[in-house]
Amino acid sequence: MIDNRIDVLIVYDIDTKTPEGRRRWRAICQMCKDYGQRVQYSVFECRLTQAQLEEMESRAVDKIDEQVDSLRFYVLRGGRDAVLRAHGIDRYQDYDAPLVL
Repeated sequence: MIDNRIDVLIVYDIDTKTPEGRRRWRAICQMCKDYGQRVQYSVFECRLTQAQLEEMESRAVDKIDEQVDSLRFYVLRGGRDAVLRAHGIDRYQDYDAPLVL
């Protein structure tokens, strides 16, 4: 089976000074958890199909206030292993790796 998923880094900065901003932050955070895993406070790594990426991006853009929030999607060409240089704690868990019991 050919794996056609792509690794995507999602980074956001939501203005949380208001109750509405905190709601937007929670909504974006929960949506990102549905698609991938948190690697830093407002940074998620996701492995998505092209259709999932387009759906997620559309949903996320609808949730933010473009006047005060920032949302970025980085498509990691070649996969996360080809572009990542991590230092310190790395909480990433490869869910596609073999499970050793």
